Amino acid sequence: MTEVSRCPPLTRQSVVEAHARIRPYIHRTPVATCETINQVASTAQAERCPHSGPNTAAEPVPHEHGVTGDAAGCTARPRVKLFFKCENQQRIGAFKARGAFHALGRLIEQDGLDNIKRKGVVTHSSGNHAQALALAAKTHGVPAHIVMPTISTPSKIAGTKSHGANVMFSGSTSVEREAVVAEVMEKTGATLVPPYDHPDIILGQGTQALELQEQVERLLEVEPGVGVPGRKGLDAVLAPIGGGGMLSGICTALQGTGIKVFGAEPRFEGANDAEEGLKQGKRVESVQTLTIADGLRTPVGEIPWSIISDKEKLAGIYSVTEEQIKAALRLAMERAKLFIEPSAAVPLAVMLYNEDFRRLVEREAGEEGWNIGIFLSGGNTTMEAIAKLFEAPTKVAERAEGVVSVNGERVAENVAG
Repeated sequence: MTEVSRCPPLTRQSVVEAHARIRPYIHRTPVATCETINQVASTAQAERCPHSGPNTAAEPVPHEHGVTGDAAGCTARPRVKLFFKCENQQRIGAFKARGAFHALGRLIEQDGLDNIKRKGVVTHSSGNHAQALALAAKTHGVPAHIVMPTISTPSKIAGTKSHGANVMFSGSTSVEREAVVAEVMEKTGATLVPPYDHPDIILGQGTQALELQEQVERLLEVEPGVGVPGRKGLDAVLAPIGGGGMLSGICTALQGTGIKVFGAEPRFEGANDAEEGLKQGKRVESVQTLTIADGLRTPVGEIPWSIISDKEKLAGIYSVTEEQIKAALRLAMERAKLFIEPSAAVPLAVMLYNEDFRRLVEREAGEEGWNIGIFLSGGNTTMEAIAKLFEAPTKVAERAEGVVSVNGERVAENVAG
């Protein structure tokens, strides 16, 4: 990959330049709104809960004190209008196409297309980044070597192979994956394109924030009624965080705009490493979790951490339970007709169910309210996976998509997506 010292600075202007570079290769994904979800989000959880309130929103709420606990204390009533950035409709079904096309484009500019074609590129990924790099490489006629753990889901393996990539398998640990990557690099001279921990990836992922900001401003010019009265743009955004490429890119893109950026994480089994890292003042380097938000199981990378730990760039990170993620996923699908994967539902879950975040919005937005952007990171799941997710589970946090590996074993994926 391009040496970090030779990369553009991590600034909004660099994101603008990245967007110009990748525009021919990506979709300008749409922005969706849903008044029903706005009403739910603007209603106190105590009033939505069937166990302790009148359930005015007709919604079974897994509130902060547990599904059957006392929600009387969940009284925050933030006034919000939500704008969903639908990266589930991006090429390869996720935002990662942005970073892959930008990173490969920069690499070609630096080393020349003929040279990159001769050597190829390599990465290790369980799915989304694998498919994204495979697509970008095919587009430019570059060989792609993709190392995937044997526990990767068959649909993601097939998707990666469909783009002509040379798929190899490894164990699930970082040591095992990196060992296979090293072998490929030694044999072929291929250049490593990491999933998230590189400036060129970060700048590419940040382009979705530029689009959302502009799209919401234009939408409010035409239909002011879909937003908070008197507001001409976004006040805040919520985005998921795993390795941190997406969130750090969004922070970079929106720095200096006045738009507050918040992160969203699953909480199960320590999956909220970024949230805990901010509390402890240091990056958490290892994560082992079976959260259903499988795209967010990785610890934050070093470069993303340097961005999100800056209080001037990130306003905070909030986490949610597995049941809250499922409830948000159901609402998005049934009310807004948005087909997304569990990881993409995490920011909406924070908006709906994290009482600390809801109180913050209520306090800072006041009576006027906020326009909040929600990044829906991807939609790489299947009807079978969703159906299984909402079955009566044997273990609440067991991953619905991919509990069965290519070897037929019941396993969980704990590697970068």
